[in-house]
Amino acid sequence: MNHYGFEIAAFLLCVTGWVLISSTMPTEYWRVSTIEGTVIVTGNYYSNLWKMCVHGSTGVSDCKDFESMLAQPNYIKACRGLLIIGIILCTFGNIFSLVGMKCTKIGGSEKIKTRITFLVGLLHLLGGLTSLCAFSVYGNRVTSEFFDPNFRNIKYELGVGLFIGWSGSSVTLIGGSMYCYSTVKEGLFERKTYIYKGTTSYMKSQRSIRTYRYSPKQSGIDSFV
Repeated sequence: MNHYGFEIAAFLLCVTGWVLISSTMPTEYWRVSTIEGTVIVTGNYYSNLWKMCVHGSTGVSDCKDFESMLAQPNYIKACRGLLIIGIILCTFGNIFSLVGMKCTKIGGSEKIKTRITFLVGLLHLLGGLTSLCAFSVYGNRVTSEFFDPNFRNIKYELGVGLFIGWSGSSVTLIGGSMYCYSTVKEGLFERKTYIYKGTTSYMKSQRSIRTYRYSPKQSGIDSFV
C-alpha cells in the first residue's frame, strides 16, 4: 500500500471509530436487567450515563433522567468526563487530518504536513484511550456488582452500548497508530538518505586532497629528470 492509501485507510478507520463512540452517547442500553415473575417477564430495566428506563410487560417504556449531576456515583462522573474528552479529541483529530494528509492541497510544505499528521495520530490515540477507559470503568462496575453476593439491588448485565464503544475505541486506536507509523516511517527514510549523501561527499573531498598533495612531488621529479 502506498503512502496516500495508507493515510486514507487511517482516516476512514478514525472516522468510523469516532462515529461509533459518539453513537453511544444517546444509546440507552449500557446495562440491562430483566425481572421475571412466576409466569411472564414483569419488567426490563436499562440505563446509561444520563438516564434510567424501564420497559413493562404492557409494552410501555418510561425513562427518567438523573436528577442531579453531582449526586451521581463517582464512576458515573468519571465515565462522563472521559467519554466527552475522548469525543472532543477525536473531533479535532478528524479536522486536522484534512490539513495534514498528503492527498489534500492545504497545510503548507511537506514537513509541516508530516508534523500535523503526527499530531493527528496522537489526538486519535489519546481520544481512543480515554474513551476505552470510560467504557471499561463502566463495564467493570457492572460486572463487579453482578458477581458480588452481598449486592442486594438490581443486578445488571453488559449492554450493547458498551460493546459498540469498545469496538469504536479499538478502531480509533488502530487508525491513530497508522497515522503515527506513516510519519515515523517517512522520517526514517529521509534520515538514511541524508547520512548516505554526507558520506559520499566526504570520500570525494578526501580523494581530492590526496591528489593535490601528490601532484607537486610528481612534477618535481619530472623536472629533475
